[in-house]
Amino acid sequence: MADISRKASAHWQGDLMSGKGTVGTESGVLKDAQYSFKTRFENGAGTNPEELLASAHAGCFTMQLSALLANHGHTDVDLNTEATCEMEKDGAGFKISAMRLVVRGKVSGSDQKDFEEHVKQAAEICPLSKIMAGNVNVTHEAILD
Repeated sequence: MADISRKASAHWQGDLMSGKGTVGTESGVLKDAQYSFKTRFENGAGTNPEELLASAHAGCFTMQLSALLANHGHTDVDLNTEATCEMEKDGAGFKISAMRLVVRGKVSGSDQKDFEEHVKQAAEICPLSKIMAGNVNVTHEAILD
């Protein structure tokens, strides 16, 4: 049995090009969030799987980084992470090819080298980075303010 289990759902009506759908989460934070071909491939209003994946990865990575910094005595921490999910054509379909993480931090008692080491470690051990390992090129940039 899993230690933690979370649920999300998706509903879709119609064909790929003109259809539309909604996604939601068990917590209710996302409820009936609209997505469609246009939101995924043409920047229409709504969300898409890649945006949601980038958001999830940014959140997971940032929490992991916060834990590592706290474990090494850094108590005054302010972190902001931007994740960019890149997708490219792959034969008849598409694939997620890269996830780019850029984190800006204000961390007491840290210098740029120390911050970069923590960012590198967090990028390697966060659960979402682990599932991407070997499949998606995950890069990270650390900027200490």
